[in-house]
Amino acid sequence: MTGNRFRVLYEDPSSSARIGIYETDRGPVETPCFAPVGTYGAVKAVPHETLEAMGFRLILANTYHLYLRPGPEKIQALGGLHRFMAWPRAILTDSGGYQVFSLARLRKVTDEGVIFQSHLDGTTHVLTPERAIEIQAVLGSDIAMALDECPPYGCARSDREQAVRRTVAWARRCKAVHRRPDQSLWGITQGGTDSQLRRVCTEQILEIGFDGYAIGGLAVGEPKAEMYAAIADAAARLPRDHIRYLMGVGLPQDVVYAVMQGVDLMDCVVPTRHARNGYLFTREGPLHIKNSRYQTDPDPPDPTCDCPTCQRYSRAYLRHLFMVREVLFTVLNTIHNLYFYCRLLHEIRTAIREGSLPSVYRFYQDRYGPDALPAET
Repeated sequence: MTGNRFRVLYEDPSSSARIGIYETDRGPVETPCFAPVGTYGAVKAVPHETLEAMGFRLILANTYHLYLRPGPEKIQALGGLHRFMAWPRAILTDSGGYQVFSLARLRKVTDEGVIFQSHLDGTTHVLTPERAIEIQAVLGSDIAMALDECPPYGCARSDREQAVRRTVAWARRCKAVHRRPDQSLWGITQGGTDSQLRRVCTEQILEIGFDGYAIGGLAVGEPKAEMYAAIADAAARLPRDHIRYLMGVGLPQDVVYAVMQGVDLMDCVVPTRHARNGYLFTREGPLHIKNSRYQTDPDPPDPTCDCPTCQRYSRAYLRHLFMVREVLFTVLNTIHNLYFYCRLLHEIRTAIREGSLPSVYRFYQDRYGPDALPAET
């Protein structure tokens, strides 16, 4: 059923971090939580049974991409998104708002919605708030997101103001047509790094009322210091008794920082994308397996890790797979990086109870700070 399904179980007296539970019809999701991105209905290179074994209870799928291929009606005919994917746990579907931002050359945004050309075949489509909700209802995800407009970093203030106005107007339209009782609907706040616009947007989104609230429009090119200030400001404006979702963030230290500000859920392609490009996350910092020093290294990627990759394979072997472009490399690296994020969230939840979260942040900031990883891979 719809409504607020979030419960705070424990709060860190020294920060805004908290431990909670978000209940879904397919089982509880423990927070703070990091959710892998499965854009096309699959987390790249990892079978769903492996994700379950790691402990993931929520993954993301993308409305825009599933709408274009294979189409929501085909998925519905096959029993809905959960059965189609063979994923029995919770699914959150993005509304397609970020694709509106990232595929700017292929679309036109109006107050009515978005007119865009398919990046696959050039056909023209219209995505309105009503259509975004309709598609997500047909897919049958557990959590649907309202359609929003994400303005690019550095755009004119008038463009940011327009994006906030549209985001609020579209949120009202999404709420008005949402009917599926077994699907929660979450609203998204925009405003970029502009505190005043973020405040205005948040107040109006809260007035509409949603089952959960997301912080959108960050990690789109702004300097890290501005992103951090915006995360702290945005999270503080959201109600304590609802789940707070930070979209598209991030690196290990970003995850810890966001939790310290009271964020409960994050998603990002960082672990999977970096895996495909040869970067493994370890306790000692990023390991770029392409480096020649690893060609005769018999050690596992991370000697402290007990993931299937580290338990069986050496750095030398993983480097060999990478150099010959063997697809197994992507599988093994991605399993390791996602396992690293599972351990990270477990470490965060333990640190919240022990009051040691600031030291966890410093640990990862030291290892994954500026220039530790490429901005885009």
